[in-house]
Amino acid sequence: MVAARQLTYEESRRKRLEENNERLKALNLPLLSQALRESLTPKSSPAKNSKPRRLREQQVALRRSIRVANKAARSQDEISEQAVTHEAVSPKVGIPRVVASDRIRFKGRDLSNRVYASDEARTCSMLRAGELQASLEPQYPSFLKSMLQSHVTGGFWLGLPGHFCKASLPKSDAIMTLADEEGDEYPTVFLARKTGLSGGWKRFSVAHNLVDGDALVFQLIRPTKFKVYIVRVSSFEEGNKC
Repeated sequence: MVAARQLTYEESRRKRLEENNERLKALNLPLLSQALRESLTPKSSPAKNSKPRRLREQQVALRRSIRVANKAARSQDEISEQAVTHEAVSPKVGIPRVVASDRIRFKGRDLSNRVYASDEARTCSMLRAGELQASLEPQYPSFLKSMLQSHVTGGFWLGLPGHFCKASLPKSDAIMTLADEEGDEYPTVFLARKTGLSGGWKRFSVAHNLVDGDALVFQLIRPTKFKVYIVRVSSFEEGNKC
């Protein structure tokens, strides 16, 4: 009897399951459940055929100093324009080249045998030069200059009196011609700012064998030309009186 009851229970249970399945089929719940499961399951997306990334090439200027960069940036026209402007403002003054024979003739002196004039002989040469200056034409300005070692050996730079340069000489660099008593002429470069003779003075000094203590009279006979008179200090050495 117990077995019959169990069979009845199993049958009724199976019958209920079949009824429930029929109801689910009528409501399409199995299909909805399957669709819901598929929507919740993550799908792996197909791999994209991506192209390899290429670094973007950039043109990078090499590092250089500001001075070199600025210099390279200037165009040829700017350089030419600056050269013309500079030349117009401050023209370069030069003297003609010395020929080969003159280079041999005006070769530098041997500085080991320098001779220094005595104070008495130097004074005498300046007094005699002053007398010579007084005899010159007064309409032409003039000045005296006693030679030092720096004028006749080594540096060969001749500074001129500042007051004379401001009053009578050009305001800018110029070629000044030195004419000796024999009429020979020597071009020299006059530097207005430094008030002195530079290039060319050595030729004049060596050509006339100027030494320490010699006195020179410079007479301005033209705006850019000096007549030069030389009083030798050797005339008053060895006890000779003025």
